Amino acid sequence: MFAIIGIVVVIGMIIAGYLMEHGNLHVLLQPAELVIIGGAALGSFLIANPKKIAIGSLKKIGKVFTAKTKSKEAYLEVLLLFNELLVLARKDGLLSLEEHINNPDKSKILEKYPNIIKHNEVLDFICDNFKIYIATSPEPHIFENLMEIDLEALHRDEEAYPKAVTTVADSLPGLGIVAAVLGVVITMGKINEPPEVLGHSIGAALVGTFLGILGCYGFLGPIATHLEHLNHDNAIIFNVIKTALVAFSHNWHPSLVVEAARRAIPEHERPSFAELEGAIKGAKK
Repeated sequence: MFAIIGIVVVIGMIIAGYLMEHGNLHVLLQPAELVIIGGAALGSFLIANPKKIAIGSLKKIGKVFTAKTKSKEAYLEVLLLFNELLVLARKDGLLSLEEHINNPDKSKILEKYPNIIKHNEVLDFICDNFKIYIATSPEPHIFENLMEIDLEALHRDEEAYPKAVTTVADSLPGLGIVAAVLGVVITMGKINEPPEVLGHSIGAALVGTFLGILGCYGFLGPIATHLEHLNHDNAIIFNVIKTALVAFSHNWHPSLVVEAARRAIPEHERPSFAELEGAIKGAKK
């Protein structure tokens, strides 16, 4: 929603300022310039990126307008899930977790936490690490290193998408100049025309530069930055889970594991101790 509001503000303020200076909006309507800049940008995007990155980047751009940052409720789900799983493991042994982590879609525990179920990467990270711990009982530092390898690969993959969008954004001012130069070439062919015709033609050529710079700094650049924020937000929840799993591997009490994970949550989204305690009591009821 904020991204849409931002786009409306960018366009609205530019048009408002232009009209305040008695500008003619008709001059800004240059479909040919849009075709040159947009088409060249799309082509360079396809040249620069493999198919997987190109398609993935387009999907990620859509999330700029639909994805929500992790809320306190989403973090609470993670904490409550770990509390329930670890209490079960403490009561009935580690093997009691197998039915839940091997078939999470059929788990009576996991079905209570829809935000985790629908986030495939998070669900896989939790289940896979519980599986390896149950199977091998690695030393805590080895277990943590294993998770770091997983997270590094995941984050490296996610970083490719905003980088691809940034590359296109950086090319737009240059492509705008290309469109402007072509406009000047056309204008030179009209050198014998009256001044008003030449003025209109030169103005149309300069619109290419304007559109390229606006596309870079007004739209694609901010979209790439937004994707980076979404990646950072996603990384936080993985770090919370990793913190819980490392504490678990040290054989901490479930309450301490959950408390360690709670403290890994950013302060502005972190449930208070009382809120967590209340949520755990409510889950038991």
